Amino acid sequence: RGAYRRSRTRRSALIATASTAAVAAVLFFVVTGSPGWPVTRKTFFSAHYAGEIVGPALRGLELNLELLLVCGVSALALALLLAWLRTLRGPVFLPVRMLTAAYVDFFRGMPLIVLLLIIVFGVPGLQLTGVTNDPIILGGAALTINYSAYMAEDFRVGIESVHPSQRAAARAIGLTHGQTMRFVVLPQAIRRVVPALINDLVSLQKDTGLVYIGGAIDAVAAAHIQAAASFNYTSYVVVGLMFVLLTVPVTRYADWLTRRMDRQRTQGGTV
Repeated sequence: RGAYRRSRTRRSALIATASTAAVAAVLFFVVTGSPGWPVTRKTFFSAHYAGEIVGPALRGLELNLELLLVCGVSALALALLLAWLRTLRGPVFLPVRMLTAAYVDFFRGMPLIVLLLIIVFGVPGLQLTGVTNDPIILGGAALTINYSAYMAEDFRVGIESVHPSQRAAARAIGLTHGQTMRFVVLPQAIRRVVPALINDLVSLQKDTGLVYIGGAIDAVAAAHIQAAASFNYTSYVVVGLMFVLLTVPVTRYADWLTRRMDRQRTQGGTV
């Protein structure tokens, strides 16, 4: 039986490899055989312009990674607070629940690029004393506000997925509401929504490239500057591949983590 399974596995791997190679070959010949391929190759795949953009793009990518780190941590903290506020019980907390629900609904519905434009160009127009006009800080604030709304829903779903009997048992042994949330509910809730939060962070990593609209010189801005000067769009391809190289490992980790948690739940359910 083991030998049969191994042979089936090898056969499936060979078939998958052959079909993938065949599809790749067909796509290659279709693209390179098209009438406009010579112009497209020169415009989007120029080795000369690719070499020129690598240095500026890497320097700009440092800003994107800094924004990812700062905005990711800030959005997670704010989202956890919002999710906790939405789970408060009792009529006295109705205004709090309504305000947090309105915050989440409003900023989840607001297109990120519109929010960036409003904050980056609107806040300086108010001329408030002590408020920065730095497009990097304002752009980071917009990213934090937008993604905290998405992550808050992830946290809320995780909190509500914990069975009420867990809370009842915690209260029965004398834990307060705050202690119940801290030691019983939140550890389980966070563990359940980690894959969704990782996916949000992957999206945040890509969306940090939007801060260039406010004047910040990140990787996307570096590509835009070169493209505007040379009328060649290879820089966009290079920067896009840089973001892909950063994103793929994280997405694969999220997939692996999701499968691992599914296996744990399945094993727990069959015992």
